[in-house]
Amino acid sequence: MYFRSNFRRRGLLILLFSLCFSAAVFTTKASSAPSEVLVSQRPSTSPSVTSTETKTLKLTQDVRKTVLDNGLTVLTKEVHTAPVVTVQVWYKIGSHNEAPGVNGIAHQLEHMMFKGTKERPIQFGRLFSALGSASNAFTSYDQTAYFGTVEREKLKALLVLEADRMQNSLIEPQQLDKEKRVVISELQGYENSPSYRLNRAVMRAAFPTQPYGLPVGGTKADVQKFTVDQVLEYYRKYYSPDNATLIIVGDFQTEPTLAAVKETFGKVQGKHSAAQSEKNPASPIQNPKSKTQNPIILREEGSASFLHEVYPLPAINHPDVPALDLMDYVLTGGRNSRLTQALVESGIASDMSGGAINLIGAGWYELSATAAPGQKLEKIEQVLASELAKLRDQGVAQEELNRAKTQLTANVILGNRDITSQATQLGYDELSAGDYRYTDRYLAAVQKVSAADVQRVAQTYLTSGNRTVGFFEPTQLEAKAGEGSTGAGKTSENFSAGSPVDPAEVAKYLPQIDSSTTPTTQALPEEIRLANGMRILLLPDRSTPTVTLTGYIRGGTEFDSQAKAGLASLTADNVMNGTKTRDALEIAKALEERGASLGFGANREGVNIEGNSLAADLPILIQSLADVVQNATFPPDKLELTRQQMLTALKVKLDTPSQVAIRTFQQTVYPKNHPFYAFPTEESLKGISREDVMNFYQKHYRPDTTVLSLVGDFDPAKVRSLLETQLSSWQDSGQPPVANYPKVSLPQTRVELNPVLPGKAQSITLLGYRGIERKDPRYYAALVLNQIVGGDTLSSRLGTEIRDRLGLTYGIYSYFQAGLHQGPFLIQMQTAPEDAQKAIASTIALLQQIQQKGVTSSEVAAAKRSLTSEYPVGLAEPDSLAQTILNNEVYNLGSSELRNFVSKIEAVTLEQVNQAAKELLHPENLVVVTAGPPVSASNN
Repeated sequence: MYFRSNFRRRGLLILLFSLCFSAAVFTTKASSAPSEVLVSQRPSTSPSVTSTETKTLKLTQDVRKTVLDNGLTVLTKEVHTAPVVTVQVWYKIGSHNEAPGVNGIAHQLEHMMFKGTKERPIQFGRLFSALGSASNAFTSYDQTAYFGTVEREKLKALLVLEADRMQNSLIEPQQLDKEKRVVISELQGYENSPSYRLNRAVMRAAFPTQPYGLPVGGTKADVQKFTVDQVLEYYRKYYSPDNATLIIVGDFQTEPTLAAVKETFGKVQGKHSAAQSEKNPASPIQNPKSKTQNPIILREEGSASFLHEVYPLPAINHPDVPALDLMDYVLTGGRNSRLTQALVESGIASDMSGGAINLIGAGWYELSATAAPGQKLEKIEQVLASELAKLRDQGVAQEELNRAKTQLTANVILGNRDITSQATQLGYDELSAGDYRYTDRYLAAVQKVSAADVQRVAQTYLTSGNRTVGFFEPTQLEAKAGEGSTGAGKTSENFSAGSPVDPAEVAKYLPQIDSSTTPTTQALPEEIRLANGMRILLLPDRSTPTVTLTGYIRGGTEFDSQAKAGLASLTADNVMNGTKTRDALEIAKALEERGASLGFGANREGVNIEGNSLAADLPILIQSLADVVQNATFPPDKLELTRQQMLTALKVKLDTPSQVAIRTFQQTVYPKNHPFYAFPTEESLKGISREDVMNFYQKHYRPDTTVLSLVGDFDPAKVRSLLETQLSSWQDSGQPPVANYPKVSLPQTRVELNPVLPGKAQSITLLGYRGIERKDPRYYAALVLNQIVGGDTLSSRLGTEIRDRLGLTYGIYSYFQAGLHQGPFLIQMQTAPEDAQKAIASTIALLQQIQQKGVTSSEVAAAKRSLTSEYPVGLAEPDSLAQTILNNEVYNLGSSELRNFVSKIEAVTLEQVNQAAKELLHPENLVVVTAGPPVSASNN
């Protein structure tokens, strides 16, 4: 998957997509991790709850660098906090190695690297799934990387697989033709987004003669022309140990691991490729385009107006980079930042973002904004220009600079809590900056940046003559939904599903797994119940000086009526907008000055609470939480501002195929009196009053329906005392409200709908019906069944059939949304409109095959191994661990579920899975929604 985003607020965190293949842009802030940072030296008004008053974090202190005889660079770092290890292989090849005509070939090659090798002629996704590996890959401007995280005993197996595909990958005509269709499907999916199209146009204009102006994923026209010889040429030139870096982080012993690396990768012959001698392009400071100041204007079908502007910057090792990053935090770093105040808080823009991106050969600063209803892009551009001029002319205050430094440092630390992120940080630093210790220099330089430095870089780089500006101005949308069909008329073609892949065929290609490791026992959280009924779960984790907070309040959209749909979300989005003693900016400032974050968001069955901070700042996080859940005042001006932002977001959603598909699907599956039916409309949002919001808050935000989960570096006794002090006064009265959930029947026949969205290139299809709840006794069998059906795009029956064999979709997967109530069973896929009907028919044929004939014992065994192996890998990530602990409590499963989940999966039998297939798969009762372009007959 090609994915372009700015990860600066989250550290160098690669999102592990459920679909494989991604491409990311790494920003300097994302790549900046400190080797030694004093987490907190300032006094706190609250008692410390950390294990140490002052703690030092050194991200590169224990890293060891080894270079093999064949030129392979190896970085190893032992982290023994969980029995897992991550393996990453980074190649210095990206879209900057391309030119028009072959744009996207690095990304295409990344896809082909999963197609098997001479020794293992099998989809590598199936091998990774068999290992229970959280595996993925991405292509960026400067790098292509492959990464997987597994249980520690499977480390060598991952090494063997990566060494194999470094030298022996199969790139054959038939497979290339299929995968080109998959890549085009992926690219056309991005074409659905107006902001993507605008960004692409601006980058082309800003860098017309440099590869950085090319889209990382490529273009349809170029991809269609790729030949096997072209792809092989790139593979032979760039996929070589002397152009690669291997990174291993986690629970392993260095010496035997290095011996295993030499045994596997040491056999790969170095090519001394031309890639090593290529010179990086010079760092541009002046805009290479002509000096026209007229904005690029895209007038196309869409829903909202967007602005995007770009200023060229120097490469990553330029001494101005630290000051440029701090400049960006001053401008866009949080609610108190200059541009957030000038654009979003003023109501001119519904949202905005920015980021400094510094790569091997160049960089750029980008700013994006979505116009609020009734606002003009020209006005947004004027405000942006005015604020940048103030920065250039007047500089920054020391308070702003100090806050920026704190935010940047905290975000780096918080973005490096798990081993995958730490390994990714090392890979980015080594390949982009040429030194895995780059972050040492970077953080030291950040602390030395002065206010004068920030003003100087603003004057140097943020000049009007250097910028490229783009406007997206939407034309009229007239979306129409197709009529429902009571039969299977559109998918009546007779497709026969191919034979499933025998797990024994996969097993014979798996490398040997080390069985000598010692099993570990997952620690369980301490359970606390306050006198007011609030439940809290605490799990200390001293691996990093950070804390993750997740929470739940039973105040979700299940309590929305159709007339007031959006009330729960409007309430949650305004909780942080002021209390009895502090206004919105004071609340935000208290958190931002310490690099902490706290947010609320409503979903179907509750309100999600997400927060994190450095360990020493947990008291501030708890104090802020306690204040807003008890004392929110919902100021009228902020409420109205949020309403306008939600109205803009609604327009964007109604122009997004995936959002339209899920809305149409749920309103077809569930009756009008069901909580899952209601979705916000313009009318419902405008009809919600401040009194409605305050009444909802008073009624549903109550301690006896609230659960908190905290994972991190703290003393449980001190945290308990803090929570009791801050939250014991929170009281409620009477019994908590209960939503009415009427019984939901399956459709009597198949129903098909095609909501048409003008200007879209790809279709999003959902197939499903009412599913099961989390406490259904068939849940564990359903998980095993789903893993076989569509739990993994590259290894499931659906993925094998629809993606690999037929080449009809970029990604397809299935899942049970099993919560407190019966959520849907869903299959989701992305296709070209002309392929949608064939993909739907093939999917239905496969479901019929499984329902009627069942699955095999070897498939069940393989699915169970995959699920039980993936589970501890997930728990090694703090956010995932905290969320799992929270979910177990919300679903009334008990804390022991954290340990018992694996044994419950292992206990599932073939008979139970096949019975679940008969009871839970209903291919004749599907609701099928295909949103996007009009669905046409297949050309196949």
